[in-house]
Amino acid sequence: MADGSDTTLTADQIVSGEAPNGGLVSGIRSFAAGHGGATAVIEYVGKRGARIVLLGSDGEWGDQFAEGTDVARQACALAGVAVENAWERELMDQMRPSNDLWRSMARRTMAR
Repeated sequence: MADGSDTTLTADQIVSGEAPNGGLVSGIRSFAAGHGGATAVIEYVGKRGARIVLLGSDGEWGDQFAEGTDVARQACALAGVAVENAWERELMDQMRPSNDLWRSMARRTMAR
């Protein structure tokens, strides 16, 4: 019997299935090129699919959506962007949210 689970996805595992569209891969490549490289964290968002949060080397961040986590991992691999398994403290410390984002978060909190 093999160690580990055959159903658990890791950052190095790519499940064959639906291939990512060219726009998704080019969007990831474009972000990485514009921000001196990038790291991705893939988040499952239910029926909608998966959110790829991209963190540039300069602290800027953006996101893309894919049909599923397997498609997201494959798109990141094709774009040459490393995927982290979770939001570690070191990765969070690199993020530099814009003033506009802080303002929009404050409005949502104040409106409740």
